[in-house]
Parts: sequence; structure tokens; C-alpha cells
Amino acid sequence: RVERDVGPIDILVNNAGIIRRADAVDFTEVDWDDVIDVNLKTLFFLSQGFARRVLADPGRRGKIVNIASVLSFQGGIRVSSYTAAKSGLAGLTRLMANEWAAKGINVNAIAPGYVETNNTEALRADPERSAELLKRIPAGRWAKPDDMVGAAIFLAASASDYVHGTILPVDGGWLAR
Repeated sequence: RVERDVGPIDILVNNAGIIRRADAVDFTEVDWDDVIDVNLKTLFFLSQGFARRVLADPGRRGKIVNIASVLSFQGGIRVSSYTAAKSGLAGLTRLMANEWAAKGINVNAIAPGYVETNNTEALRADPERSAELLKRIPAGRWAKPDDMVGAAIFLAASASDYVHGTILPVDGGWLAR
């Protein structure tokens, strides 16, 4: 419908995401399914639909930018479905890059660190947990959503035409520690 109304889409940014927090032994199936459906299943089928449109038009190129997380690389605490979804997203980013790179579709991801969003509100509201996290971030602050813009522009631009399957951390140095 969007392509019919506005024309061909060249860039898909998969940015939808939710989080639920509970110890793994107490995590409910409903919470698990809700997070996996939004964070992983939706990403896969949106990417599939986008790729089908791009691949159906010879010579057309496309870019997919997935929003991963530092928890794509780490286990996390009390966020089992989120961690599983973001780890799966990293794997799907690589898989899609492998399948579609030679066909004109770049698939990459940004892995934000701890960002000031509604998903981190509970962590920021807990003075002890927030201080623990800030001590580990070399930049010494929570990221702002705008901190992701440059990475997203790069991965969507022609400057990244030979970049495939990359998961680019934008984390204030979190993973360097």
C-alpha cells in the first residue's frame, strides 16, 4: 500500500521493540510471546516483504537497518525474551545479508547501548541500578535517541554500499569494557 501511494521504498528501518522484565524463573509465556512477536517475528516478515518487492524489480537496490541491542552480544538480567529476540535479530541480520547482498540488498544493524527511552525508564528510575550502569559506560552518560541518527544515516546511505551483515554498536563504549 505504501509503495502504491508514495512509490518504491529503498530503505526499511526495523525499529519497533518492547521489553518485559522478570526473573527467568517467573517469566510468563504471554510476556515471552509478546516480545518475540514484536521484536523478532515482525522484523522478519517486514524484511521479507521488503526484500520480495526489491528483488522483483531487476536492478533495484535496498537497505535494511535493524535495531539490535548490546544485549545481542550479552545475556542481560531479567529480560530473557528481549535478549533472545535481540540475539535472534543479530543472527537474522547476518542471514539476510548472506542471502541478499549479491542481489542488491544491504542488511545491517545498529546495536544501541543504554538509551533514554521508555524501555529503560525502570532502570533510570532506580538510582542504584542507574549508577551501576553509568559506571560501566565509558562515555559516562545514557545515550539519547539522537545518538543513533548518524549510524542510521550511514547504514542507509551509499557510503555503506559494501557493508553487509554488520552490527554496529552505538553504546558509549559499553562493549569495549
